[in-house]
Amino acid sequence: MSHLSHFDYDAASDAARAEHDREVALRGRMTNMKRTLLHSPAAHRIYAEWFTLREELRPALDDRAVWLFCQAISIESRAIIPVGFFRRALINAGFSPETIEPTSDEALLIEFGKAIVIDSSAVPDILWDRLKARYDEPSLVNLVAFAGIMIATAIFNNVVDVDLDPELLPYLEGFEFSQRQT
Repeated sequence: MSHLSHFDYDAASDAARAEHDREVALRGRMTNMKRTLLHSPAAHRIYAEWFTLREELRPALDDRAVWLFCQAISIESRAIIPVGFFRRALINAGFSPETIEPTSDEALLIEFGKAIVIDSSAVPDILWDRLKARYDEPSLVNLVAFAGIMIATAIFNNVVDVDLDPELLPYLEGFEFSQRQT
């Protein structure tokens, strides 16, 4: 059970209600994490910058690459809500998370995502060399910042123990954290 409640729209500040309405208008729904973050509209906006960085990365990374990168970070962080979110994205796009064969670029991103979570101060130089050979510096800045928000998302969900969104349950059937991406 979550350590923090969802914000109460009727009792919330004008700023929190405005942020809620903006989020629903932009994305059409409100997750349990967002309902919790809305106790602080500023915190919600900061975490929502994930979407801004996703758009910045779009020329370099397609959706599947982003989903696999984020899934690797989520699994390594042992964060069930983001795992469910990215499994849902993959499954709804026709992929099986258990049997997907990553391209060489996707495998590089998976390796990078896991390395960042395992020890962000010890990402191997050889991995950096491979990333620099594939992506320009603005893309790499955006990729690392994007990973930071993804890790912050995992931490928030884990520390607060945000309630799992019921719509993610079918996408987590059979999933265990012992499963690792290649």
